[in-house]
Amino acid sequence: MDDRRSLVPDGFDVPLTFAGDGFRLEPLGERHNARDLAAWSGSIAHVRATPGFQGRGWPPAEGMSAEANLADLARHARDFADRKGFTYSVLDGDEVVGCLYIYPGHEAPERVSVSSWVREDRAPLDKVLYEAVTHWLRAVWPFDAQLVDYAAR
Repeated sequence: MDDRRSLVPDGFDVPLTFAGDGFRLEPLGERHNARDLAAWSGSIAHVRATPGFQGRGWPPAEGMSAEANLADLARHARDFADRKGFTYSVLDGDEVVGCLYIYPGHEAPERVSVSSWVREDRAPLDKVLYEAVTHWLRAVWPFDAQLVDYAAR
C-alpha cells in the first residue's frame, strides 16, 4: 500500500509544461513509451554517470522490455495524478531527449529529491536543463529551496 501524501499543497496548480532553451517539459506518460525507452536505453552508461544517478542502479544495465518500461511510465503518471511525485519528459519537438523527476526524498521524505538526465548525444543540454529547472523550482513550485536536493552540474 502506498501511503505517501501529496508532495504539494492542495491549492497548488502543478505546471503541465515548461519551456527552456532547447527543450520543453511535459508530464511523462504512456504515450512516450517507445521514445522514452529509446532515449535512455541508448545512453545507459551516460545516464548512470549523470549527477544524481551515480550508484542508484538506474537505468538497468541490461535495459528493459517495452512492456516493463510502459509499466514504469504508468506508475509515474499515477504518481503525477495523485500529486505524490512529478515526472516530466524532456522534449525537443516530439523527440524525447531526457527526463526530470520531482519526488519526496528517499531517506528524508520532508525533502524534495530532484533528478534529471539527458541522452548522451544531447549532453550539453544537461547543464542548461539543470539551471533552468533550478530557477523554475524556486520561482514557481511551493518548495523551500533549502529542502530541495538536486545534484549540481
